[in-house]
Amino acid sequence: MKAFPHSPARDAAIERVLPQVAEYGWTWRAARAASPGSADFWLAEELFPGGGPEMIEAFCDLADRRMLDAAGALGPELRPSQRLRASLALRFAQNRPYREAVRRAAAALALPGQARRAARCTYRTVDALWAASGDRSVDLSWYTKRATLALVYSATLLFWLQDDGMDDETSLAFFDRRVAGLRRIGRWRARLTGTS
Repeated sequence: MKAFPHSPARDAAIERVLPQVAEYGWTWRAARAASPGSADFWLAEELFPGGGPEMIEAFCDLADRRMLDAAGALGPELRPSQRLRASLALRFAQNRPYREAVRRAAAALALPGQARRAARCTYRTVDALWAASGDRSVDLSWYTKRATLALVYSATLLFWLQDDGMDDETSLAFFDRRVAGLRRIGRWRARLTGTS
């Protein structure tokens, strides 16, 4: 899948709109509120001709890139599984001030007609998470790892949206439990098929 097109202008527009999304949703009204009395609103229309859904996809892409940048500072002593969890923790921490914007994005992407966009956003995020973990696989496991993480990440994101704690540890513990469950299933399947 090709990368989502981004630019400094698109990133700046998303950053201006984000604080308004809690009140106005991912709409042109939010863009107008972000640039009162300014021609920047019309620039936002040019930057995001697809409207709110395109702004949401641009926001998801920006969040992926920010997470990857921050994950670059993680210590080299971390195992890949630890880097994966730490990268998810970074993403949640970075998006905590915009939890309502994330909630509205998830709701909008769940609407009929947005399934392909939702799948693209999820795929790019799990791909970024695996990249941040240091995963360099090129065989069939490349696909299975991303498909599996997509399920775990989606469930964890929904849990995080309901988590009103001051930090994200409850959500990360939920993630840990889902991953542990998948490992148990993998071991059970290996025993059944005799591949262990």
